[in-house]
Amino acid sequence: MRFFRIQLVALLVAAFGLIVGPLSSTAIAAGKVALVLDVGGRGDLSFNDMGFKGADEAVAKFGVELVEIQSNSAADYLPNLQNAARSGEFDVIVAVGFLLADAMAEVTDQFPDQKFAIIDVTWLGKPNLMEIGYEENKGSAIVGALSSMVAAHYGYDKIGVVLGIEIPVLYKFEAGYRYGMHWGNAKYAEKTGKQANVGLLWTYTGTFSDIAKGKAATEAMLAQGAGLIYNVAGPLGIGDLEAITEHLEAKGKSAGPPFMIGVDANQDYLGDGHRVLASMMKRVDFGVYSAIEAAVNGSFKGGVQILGPHNGGIAMSGKQDLADFIQFGIKGGAISASDSSQITSNWVAMRDDIPGWIWDAVAELQAQISDGTAEVPCGWCPDTIGDIRAKYPD
Repeated sequence: MRFFRIQLVALLVAAFGLIVGPLSSTAIAAGKVALVLDVGGRGDLSFNDMGFKGADEAVAKFGVELVEIQSNSAADYLPNLQNAARSGEFDVIVAVGFLLADAMAEVTDQFPDQKFAIIDVTWLGKPNLMEIGYEENKGSAIVGALSSMVAAHYGYDKIGVVLGIEIPVLYKFEAGYRYGMHWGNAKYAEKTGKQANVGLLWTYTGTFSDIAKGKAATEAMLAQGAGLIYNVAGPLGIGDLEAITEHLEAKGKSAGPPFMIGVDANQDYLGDGHRVLASMMKRVDFGVYSAIEAAVNGSFKGGVQILGPHNGGIAMSGKQDLADFIQFGIKGGAISASDSSQITSNWVAMRDDIPGWIWDAVAELQAQISDGTAEVPCGWCPDTIGDIRAKYPD
């Protein structure tokens, strides 16, 4: 499977423009913004690439100069933010990710006249900081319901979720996925008259970068009978998909089930379009773009913005999303027009094989979440995740 991984990495490099060094910028233009990254970076197929997507769109729309500052370790977070602020060059400095929260709390006090924004942080309360949070629990509930119903339909009694570092943001994913699984089990029984009783396998790998750990976790879940695996660890999804692909090949199959559920970006085009059933899209690009837009047009103000299903910040992937993300591959030369057609055809056939009532049920849950009928648990998940696990058990 080494060639499989090389193909994926080549695709993401071509599609998203992998940055090798710690700092790069676009051509000089009307303003200047900094994007400060955690230990991830371009090419993760999910969270960070969505951040870059938003920044790149702002560059194209507003003509700003974008400077990307990569953190090689957690020790780089504070000096990277301080050095950017000390320069006095940036209209706004955007930090991408929860892991930069402590450093951001310190630097906003040190540079009160500098505008900052941060993704996945909502509790710092600094007047010069725009905090952008997401309702990941609600999006995860939607794909959790889909996963349990599809698993039951194909005769599986388990679904899985491979998570990264055990941090509060990921508790939100876990909480929603648990809720969705139980909702899906109940809906399956209502529609078919048969008990689903699909259970959950879950692993916090402790990493967002070790692809081998994602693969190992997925292999263990597949061995225990999981029919779908939800990737909540960014690039570890490459390992998840490798494990699923090898599992299928051992059975003489190329298409799922078992399936992967993608995260953050639309990952449905991976696996030739017939092994990633859906993606929980967390529109980090919307958050980054809105912060830059506000700084450019003079409307920037500190405070919290929450993005969710009600305003397009959270959504399950659809056909147009698939087309949009395939275009990244075509633009980078990694996907030909014929590849695009086959991927789309495979994806449509994969989804058409799922009974229509399941998709209708997913839409029903989406509507219930939007109107508040369905109350997806989270609260402040670090304090409540134990209670949520007890209420919505494995």
